[in-house]
Amino acid sequence: MIIKYANSKTKVLSLSNVSINLKLIVTGLFLLMIAGAANAATGLAQDDFVGISFWIISMALMASTVFFLWETQGVSAKWKTSLVVSGLVTFIAAVHYFYMRDVWVATGESPTVFRYIDWLLTVPLLMIEFYLILRAIGVATVGIFWRLLIGTLVMLIPGYLGEAGYMNIWAGFVVGMLGWFYILYEIFLGEAGKAANTQASPSVKYAYGAMCWVVTVGWAIYPIGYVAGYTGLGSSEALNIIYNFADLVNKIAFGLLIWYAATSESQAQAAK
Repeated sequence: MIIKYANSKTKVLSLSNVSINLKLIVTGLFLLMIAGAANAATGLAQDDFVGISFWIISMALMASTVFFLWETQGVSAKWKTSLVVSGLVTFIAAVHYFYMRDVWVATGESPTVFRYIDWLLTVPLLMIEFYLILRAIGVATVGIFWRLLIGTLVMLIPGYLGEAGYMNIWAGFVVGMLGWFYILYEIFLGEAGKAANTQASPSVKYAYGAMCWVVTVGWAIYPIGYVAGYTGLGSSEALNIIYNFADLVNKIAFGLLIWYAATSESQAQAAK
């Protein structure tokens, strides 16, 4: 019996070592890909502060991706999906930022289409995070998922159609704002907000509340930029720098709040 137990324990340790080695290999390849992409910015000037801001945020997003994916190993199973989605958000955004940075360095412009492609992928994922947090504590419903997803699309698609010239600029802006207000209602006062306020633990409630304020204050930067850009109140350089650093809060800090909830709840569960 002792020999069998020792053999089974050895097999478990061996599988664990293989898993760790695979993670190290994947992470190494990931970092090599980052280094290859970084070589593209050879024309970055020392006084190009927009280009520098693109560089800072793209590298911060990549570093955050590695962090979130590695941290999935330290949380309970029901929280892993939330951290993986956080990693997907920062990875998608980082890839787009590498492209936007190179276009800026080469042309001095930042095409709107790149940002909207990023937002159309990452913003719905960010909204789904509210659902995933509530699902982890067992209070989510399918209605919450669909209301948040539809609200996000109503916010983004008209904004893009307006900026791309397919509909009136200000009509697209107004409809997009209505979508944003609908999202705010749902996460603060709707079913999602009520479930978090009445049934979440203190750590989850804190993370959820902070995420709500990120969506309120952090996201307000984008409509302000929209108005400034089409009324001549802001330069292209200033708006790009503001948008870039806004993503430090709206994507990375947002993910860190989810990480805080996931690790706090996992540690509390392990202590029982």
